[in-house]
Amino acid sequence: MLIRLEADEQWSYVQKKRNPRWLWWVEDHDTGEVVAFLFGRRTNESFGRLLALLAQSGIVVSRWFTDYWWAYHDLLPTVIHQAGKDQTQSIERKHLDLRTRIKRLARRTICFSKSVLMHDTVIGLLINHLFFKLNIHF
Repeated sequence: MLIRLEADEQWSYVQKKRNPRWLWWVEDHDTGEVVAFLFGRRTNESFGRLLALLAQSGIVVSRWFTDYWWAYHDLLPTVIHQAGKDQTQSIERKHLDLRTRIKRLARRTICFSKSVLMHDTVIGLLINHLFFKLNIHF
């Protein structure tokens, strides 16, 4: 399967702001469908795990649209990589949607996750419900 993908990461934290947790995800640039996501740190290793997940799924990317984060420049081939905010508006909108629905993703809040397991589970369930149309009742 050959597709064009947008990639981005979203910041949150567990217990204290000194314990950052990043949601990495990619979506189909043409349809807006979320293709894959994972949680980790904001490192090359985390983005590499996301690339491995796409490779395991048999997804071949014809074009990458990202922001200017260095992990994208380090791991993506320059011939198919386009950096800039003009092509990532759809995935940035998904960030806003999640921040609106889950207060623990808001930048200034008293709601926060106390464990990595609960943080990843709650956000993962909402992503599966909203973007993969799984029947999960909240």
